[in-house]
Amino acid sequence: MKCVYTIVAFFISFPVLEAQTIRGDQLLEQSIQYHDPNGLWGTFKSSFTLYAERPDRETKATKLIFDRTQGYFEFSEYAEANYWTASFDQDQCRIRFNGSEDFSSEIKQTYGLNCERMKRYRDYYTYLMGLPMKLKDPGTLIAPQGIVIERQGTSYWMLKVTYAPEVGSDTWYFYFDTETFALKQYQFFHNEAKNDGEYIILEEEIEIGGIRLPKKRSWYYNSDQTYLGTDHLAKQNMDL
Repeated sequence: MKCVYTIVAFFISFPVLEAQTIRGDQLLEQSIQYHDPNGLWGTFKSSFTLYAERPDRETKATKLIFDRTQGYFEFSEYAEANYWTASFDQDQCRIRFNGSEDFSSEIKQTYGLNCERMKRYRDYYTYLMGLPMKLKDPGTLIAPQGIVIERQGTSYWMLKVTYAPEVGSDTWYFYFDTETFALKQYQFFHNEAKNDGEYIILEEEIEIGGIRLPKKRSWYYNSDQTYLGTDHLAKQNMDL
């Protein structure tokens, strides 16, 4: 019965516009065609900078390097007067602090410089930059149907996505423009019944490596719409 109440509450909060449906896999393919019309994600090779604005914090700059042709990923962050870099050649991890691999255990602990944590960063950035193409990855469970819903005064195609247990446990909802199929918002829940997790609003576009990516991502809590921050993509690379 609790499950039934959860489903009813969900559709009360997201009005469904009757008889507007599309197969889930078709909706995903339409969005991929918009963002990656030439099928370049599999061989994506580019570098750019992500500027993260957070309330009451200085803007953080992160340099990202992708070379999916070689299975290579690298990111660098400024941290106060220092910077650190983590790179993955396939799964081989390398971490440098101020350009050197020789740094103290104190620095390692202070900045959390370990390969397990760096791998989580790699997976996080790869997932966000690769949407919606990453929804084709093994273990991704696409809902049979996409539906048109009204959200924050705008109509969107909505697609529910879950994951096989060995991949992940969060529930995701993706919201696409009803005409162009551009990805406009997404949200995730760790426990949907508790309305936890966050939603992300995407604004503007920037073309990087032949792929259309959102230029701005603004993050909010699902529970009370608290603003968490905005990420900005820029083609220029920061100097280290």
